[in-house]
Parts: sequence; structure tokens; C-alpha cells
Amino acid sequence: MYENAFKKIDDILRNEEGCSTQLDYIEQTSWLIFLKYINDYENESKKSSILKNKPFNQLIKDEFKWDIWAAPKTEGELDHNALLSGDDLISFVRNELFPYLSSFRKSASSPDTFEYKIGEIFTELRNKIESGYNMRDVIDVVDTLQFLSDKNKHEMSTLYEESINNMGNAGRNGGEYYTPRPLIKTIIKIINPKIGEKIYDGAVGSAGFLAEAYTYLREGKELSSKDYKKLQQETFYGKEKKGLAYIIGTMNMILHGIEAPNILKTNTLEQNINDIQDKDRVDVVITNPPFGSKERRETRQNFTIESSETAYLFLQHFIKILKSGGRCGIVIKNTFLSNTDNASIDLRKQLLDECNLYSVLDMPGGTFLGAGVKTVVLFFKKGEPTKNIWHYQLNLDRNLGKTNPLNEKDLEQFITLFKNKEESENSWTVNIDDINKETFDLTVKNPNKVVEVDNRTPEEIIKEIEKLDQEATKALKAIKELL
Repeated sequence: MYENAFKKIDDILRNEEGCSTQLDYIEQTSWLIFLKYINDYENESKKSSILKNKPFNQLIKDEFKWDIWAAPKTEGELDHNALLSGDDLISFVRNELFPYLSSFRKSASSPDTFEYKIGEIFTELRNKIESGYNMRDVIDVVDTLQFLSDKNKHEMSTLYEESINNMGNAGRNGGEYYTPRPLIKTIIKIINPKIGEKIYDGAVGSAGFLAEAYTYLREGKELSSKDYKKLQQETFYGKEKKGLAYIIGTMNMILHGIEAPNILKTNTLEQNINDIQDKDRVDVVITNPPFGSKERRETRQNFTIESSETAYLFLQHFIKILKSGGRCGIVIKNTFLSNTDNASIDLRKQLLDECNLYSVLDMPGGTFLGAGVKTVVLFFKKGEPTKNIWHYQLNLDRNLGKTNPLNEKDLEQFITLFKNKEESENSWTVNIDDINKETFDLTVKNPNKVVEVDNRTPEEIIKEIEKLDQEATKALKAIKELL
């Protein structure tokens, strides 16, 4: 049911002049699904309050409720005389609905409230659906979606993840929102977060790390009401500076079951790391920060080690914000291990001195679709210096791509060998004493991989080349005769 609904929405938006990319599709789908979710959530909360004889504080005014403007019904059927369509619908959304919802940002009691998040979302985005008839068709599909049961939410979250994946596969800047889920799940298994710990992603994107961590903790054991409340309110924290990513991340967390996500729309790197206090510290960081030169000079000055590489600034932030004993799993470009500029060397030294870098997972090219970079995953624990680093190089018998993406089976050996830091053809341990103390070079050099050596003499190689040349000449001659 839900799969068909998402396909229908994409089909409608493909015929919409205002939506030209997969990013547009998911952005427009997100705000409409979000409003339907709020409507269902408020309706259920109202019923529950009546049954418990408790007061109910309605968040959305009647005229802006989904049941009134989007899908008015009489005896369970759409009231076609009351619903808006065409230019009237676009005018209402643009001139009344969005300004009303945006005003929540000012009227909310604090940034931690659901009301504030609604205001922030509708301040950031705009409606790109120009045809009121296309919007009416999308609304009719969205209205069929239900959010009341865990089963509904699970199916919806799965499909939403697929939409985010498709957005990443579409190329351009879509890839920055999507980290392959098999890799995220593996990182979480290695970090092994616990209920009661604060879990943080300061570059939250589509909130894939936090959503998967929530699933991991929910499925790990039977939860008490106290556990569930802690997961809902005091476990997951994120920051995101980009509007669309913030919307997608918030929606993704909601669909996974976090009713009011602790995700703030802010630039993490604008906080001076010296201003981070004990109350800000977290137990776990799981993240894939953006890379490249994207920050202004004044932002870079918030860090002890200045760098034009954004990921290096994030890494400093994460080291600082971790509690002593806190763990981190972070995806970063593999060039971090060997770059010879001062910032890279100083940052590697800081990491090794202040943290136990206990494992490096070297990922193959093609792991991130549409991004032509190789990456590694750093696993470290704050508060004790590094003594030994266990490396694992993921070598696959196929090239990764859209038709052959990374899967969980690919990473099974890594998880198995990690438990005892075993050596294998793909894994080995480096002692910190063997690392160059001037460059702190951590380059992945697998000493256990068998390299095939060509033992032929030069004469034998020349004969082989001559033989191949003769065969090629015969083949070309045969082709010319056919022509």
C-alpha cells in the first residue's frame, strides 16, 4: 500500500514544473507527510486525553488542520464541496498556511519544543508545487497514509529511507544526505551504544545514524516505560545547518518513532570548541561529516587546529564534546591518514595523544554512490592514548556501484574479527611505537595481503607480447576481409 503511494507521489511530481530533481520530490513529499503526521498525532492525543479525563492542548488551529484544509470529510468520505484545489489551494498554502506555521518559531516557549520545530521547518522550506491540481492529487495520496501503529511507522520509515537513498543515487549534492545503511549499522554494532547514554551527530544530515541507533536500542532488549521515555527524550541529539537536510532528518526520526527529535538547526562549527562545557558532553558520537572547504575563515578560527577541510573541524569538535571514556565512529576521507600538511599532522597527533584509536576500517571505492572518494572509518575512545591500532581493509570480489551496492554481508568478517582484533589476510595490528613521530602517518598498508609476483624472465615476457601482437594482427586482417 505505502510503496504504491510513494510511487504515485513521485509520478505526480515528475509532471510538476516546480520540481525537477529527486531532492525536490522528497522535500515536497516531506512537508505534506509531516502535516498529515501532526494531524493524526493530535487526533490520537485528543482521544487519549478525553478517555483519561485530562485537558488537551491543541497545537494547530482548526482552520489549519489537515482534516479541514487538505482532506475535509463527511461521514468518512472526502467532501468535494469543501476541499480546496487549483489556484485556491496554492494561494491558501502560500499566503496562509506557511506563514501561520512559520510563526510557531517565534511563539514557541523554547527551541526544544515540537512547536518550535514546526516553525523552524516551515521557515526553512517553501512550496515548489506550482499546480494546485497536482498538489490536490498528492494530498489525496498522502491522506491515505496512516501513522498510528508501530507497523505503519516501520513501513513508512523503510520507504522514506528508500526515498533518501534514491535522492543520494541521483547524484549532485544528494549523496551528502545518505550514508549506506549497512555501513551505519556496522559502525553502531562496533560502538555498541547503551540505553542511558547520550548519542550525538553534529552533522546529522538525514539522521540515518541516529535513526539506526534508535532501532538498535529498541530491538536490543525489552524496554521498560522508563527506558522508552529515556530513548524518546534524553538519548539522541543532532545538529544540522542545511534547511532541506534538517527537514529530512527530523521527518526520518519521527517516522522511526522519535516523536519530538532533539535536532537543532544550527551550524555546529560556529561554536568555539573552548566554549564546550561538561553539560554539553556526550557518551557516543556516530557520524559522517561533510568534507571540503565550505566554512568561512572566522568559523575556522573557532578551532585549535585551523584547517580549510571541514571534516577536520568536525573531528576536533567531536573529540572535544566526548566525555572521558566516550566512543566515536566517524567516516572520513582516507587522505586524512597520510596528508603531509601541518593541520593533518597536528590533528593525527592530537587524536593519538588524547584518544585510543583502536580501529581503522578501510572502505573500498564506490562505497558512497556518486562520490568519487575513498573513505575510512575511525573508531576511538577518548581519555587514553593510542597504543595499538587494529586495521581492517575491506576487499570485495566485485566493484561497488548502483547495481552492486554495499551490503551487510560484506562487513560480517570485519565484525567477527574485530571482537578479538584477529589478524587475517585483510586485518593486522600496528603498534604506536612503529609510527613515524614526525608525520604520524597512519596510511593503510596491508602487510598480510598476498601479492602475486610475475616470475617470468624478460625474454618470456617479450615472447608473450609478440604472440599477442600476432594474434591481434590476424584478427584485424579477418575483420577487414569481412568488410
